[in-house]
Amino acid sequence: MTTANKLTLLRMALIPVFLGVLYAGFEGSRFVALGVFIVASLTDTLDGYVARHYNQVTNFGKFMDPLADKVLVMAAMCWFVERGRMPGWVLAVVLLREFAVSGMRLVAVEQGRVIAAGWSGKVKTAATMVCLCLMLFFNAPAGSAPDWIAILSNVVITATTLYSGAEYFIKNRDVFKNVD
Repeated sequence: MTTANKLTLLRMALIPVFLGVLYAGFEGSRFVALGVFIVASLTDTLDGYVARHYNQVTNFGKFMDPLADKVLVMAAMCWFVERGRMPGWVLAVVLLREFAVSGMRLVAVEQGRVIAAGWSGKVKTAATMVCLCLMLFFNAPAGSAPDWIAILSNVVITATTLYSGAEYFIKNRDVFKNVD
């Protein structure tokens, strides 16, 4: 097993740790969870660098790396929806984009094409992870004044998600030209 794949597996292993700490609810658990989330997020950048730099790109990594990213982000977003700091429709927009892009990639594969991750998708992932970190760090109590960090984060997450999804479909619209 390559170092890059081990980093991806580490990220997957950190997801239940992240959630367990969040739900444990002990004094300071939010900050411990934030630390776990940051470490898990950084493994995304590191495993990609290691895979490309040391020629460790594998089919396992091509499958598991984006899956690990999505599971980490969705786990955090579900927690924020449950806590009332993120509307469910924001999570739905993110899920819809992920399913749509994955479906488009499946159609492209049947045509012998590979649709690589674009810069807007990378920006979307990075912006989402940063926004989730900010929301973990700045926790407004329920029922307090407007939670501007959560509001701004939800806007950024939604905007980058919609933009990157639209870009994927516009740049690759020819994938659907000959679909029956």
